[in-house]
Amino acid sequence: MADKPADSAVLERLFEVIRSRRGGDVEQSYTAGLFADGIGAITQKFGEEAVETMVAALQQSAAEVTGESADLLYHLLVLWAEMGIEPADVWAELQRREGTSGLAEKKARSKR
Repeated sequence: MADKPADSAVLERLFEVIRSRRGGDVEQSYTAGLFADGIGAITQKFGEEAVETMVAALQQSAAEVTGESADLLYHLLVLWAEMGIEPADVWAELQRREGTSGLAEKKARSKR
């Protein structure tokens, strides 16, 4: 994998690997185990990784934030796969919000 550029396309590739693990052997795949354990386990792990990322940030350790962010993104992708959300769905939502003030976007969401 070292021959591939380090860019956001890695998320798309990782998502495909994650999706391919659904229904896999839980003895051979951590991801398959998460799927087998269900949404509760997936969201718990996602929350744990979010907290670990925050702790690393509060310790002002860029290296640890980098590592924890990778864990957080991985678990977010597992959550998306479990929920039937495609990365393109999230990219489209971000694109829809692009160029909109964060305050205006938040206000618009509260009216929905």
